[in-house]
Amino acid sequence: MDEIIQTLKMWVTVNGINIILALLILVVGRWVAKLIRNVLQKILLRRQLEKIIVSFIASIVYVGLLVFVVIAALAKLGIQTASFVAVIGAAGLAIGLALQGSLANFAAGFLLIVFRPFKVGEYIEGAGTAGTVDELQIFTTTLITPDNKKVIIPNAKLTSDNIINYTAMGTRRIEWVFGVSYGDNLDKVRSQLQAILDKETRILKEPASMIAVKEMADSSVNFAVRAWVNVSDYWGVFFDTNEAVKKSFDAAKITIPFPQRDVHLYEHTKA
Repeated sequence: MDEIIQTLKMWVTVNGINIILALLILVVGRWVAKLIRNVLQKILLRRQLEKIIVSFIASIVYVGLLVFVVIAALAKLGIQTASFVAVIGAAGLAIGLALQGSLANFAAGFLLIVFRPFKVGEYIEGAGTAGTVDELQIFTTTLITPDNKKVIIPNAKLTSDNIINYTAMGTRRIEWVFGVSYGDNLDKVRSQLQAILDKETRILKEPASMIAVKEMADSSVNFAVRAWVNVSDYWGVFFDTNEAVKKSFDAAKITIPFPQRDVHLYEHTKA
């Protein structure tokens, strides 16, 4: 026991300065790491990133700096650190391979938060699903479908394909296709359709609405009607106008051919 104590005393005597420098490296390095972490947090928060992402990034940077400081302190004491670096590298590689899918989702989530292709409350379509964004988390995005289903999508899958944001622009264009008989007066049909659009107060004046003959189909002359509305009014105007056109055509004795094999609704019917 005495020999051990004497050996420690001799080691401390010989390496006293190095020990002090190593402790100084630890103290100052830890302080610098905290400073960098705090500065990084402020910068990221100013860019309006999610707090959970900011905290995660700041923690990774802080831990990485601490590892560097510890290795530098051990090197100052004369301890070979090459083996430590090799172990840390191997451990990092193993963890990366094991969490490959999770890391891909995290990276995708980070990109979604940084570039903001959509926000909570917006209606989007992506990864084969359409719905209102309920939550945007690190690894997953949650959508609520129009029939009130909760769909959780991995972020990597969401960013690997096109993302359609239906509400980002604030307005949307509605398109209808209405078929009439070849025996009907086209000017009369156009007048009826224009009257319906003029009466609908939710339809925007700019951009202007459009009524045009789309095609001469096998059993009908098809009119394309396009109008712009605010996002919140889209489906209300869509359904109400369908009903208004049917009633108007019936009152004006305009024939709607049946069956209308060539008439179809424009888009978003699955929503």
